[in-house]
Amino acid sequence: MIKDPVLNIITFLMVPFIILFALYIQFHGDYTPGGGFQAGIIIASGIILYSMLFGVPVTLKAIPYSAIKFTNALGILIYGGTGIATVLLGQNFLSYNILLANNVAGQKLGIFLVELGVAFTVCSSMLIIYIDFARRKK
Repeated sequence: MIKDPVLNIITFLMVPFIILFALYIQFHGDYTPGGGFQAGIIIASGIILYSMLFGVPVTLKAIPYSAIKFTNALGILIYGGTGIATVLLGQNFLSYNILLANNVAGQKLGIFLVELGVAFTVCSSMLIIYIDFARRKK
């Protein structure tokens, strides 16, 4: 935990903007390649920055470790479930156009779901790695 008040205030004010930027990247991912991986890393970096300044125990009070692990599993389930849903509907794995009656809308929905699953998985994986290293005894 760092006790510099200026650094603490700046970080406390910046973290919401970091997460807002990550959400922009996530929702803009429908129109451009990628989005989920980048958004997941940006959200994790904001939370890790907060954790580096205020400490892992304070961070884990705000976001319990069990919630991080659940988000990891949920992201994998969303990604895999989207692909399995397309197979069950008679198409190839991750053939999004079958998801809705309109092919373009189905593509958009499929891409959004996959990118959301990737964002959840990447963010929670980075947080699990960081927290496990930060809590390790020296």
